[in-house]
Amino acid sequence: MIKNRYGSFFERLATLYGEMDSSYGNAAAYYGFDCKGCIENCCLTRFYHHTHIEYLYLLEGLSSLAQEKQIKATKKAVDYNKKAIEYDVKKKQVRQMCPLNFDGLCILYNYRPMICRLHGVSHELKKPGRDIVYSPGCGEFTRQCESKRYFRFDRTPFYIKMAQLEKDLTLKFGFTTKFKRTIAQMLADDP
Repeated sequence: MIKNRYGSFFERLATLYGEMDSSYGNAAAYYGFDCKGCIENCCLTRFYHHTHIEYLYLLEGLSSLAQEKQIKATKKAVDYNKKAIEYDVKKKQVRQMCPLNFDGLCILYNYRPMICRLHGVSHELKKPGRDIVYSPGCGEFTRQCESKRYFRFDRTPFYIKMAQLEKDLTLKFGFTTKFKRTIAQMLADDP
């Protein structure tokens, strides 16, 4: 199993994810933000993920599912990728449901990547030597919460810790390629 090889890295990632979830939860609670029933649904957005550690962790989660569900998710991922390629050729934006979304819920919720955990709420990011970048949050967040005063939700520490974790993993295991994949590409192992 993947966990035997990467276990200490998975433990660090789970801890970091817990910190993200807690911080996001505090911000969402302050605003009273709830994305249930959102028509924009971020699960329809093609997000790219940039770390080997999140890829490996997602595969660990996939391996924990019943084989039938693994096969179904992988097939959905292959279909997603085919449609994405068709849309790319036509230069159209693709909006299709994440292959991990079954009946409106993520089947690998505890293993979901960083952007799935942090998307939605307004936030800030401090890049070295630059001004702080503020993001207003998603459309649903703006509709629900635009009249409320800003609650400081700084993503910077999470990005720094994720970068360090990725660096440690790549040094230990000799990964040399840059990583950029969607969840569908990760599940179908289709770079």
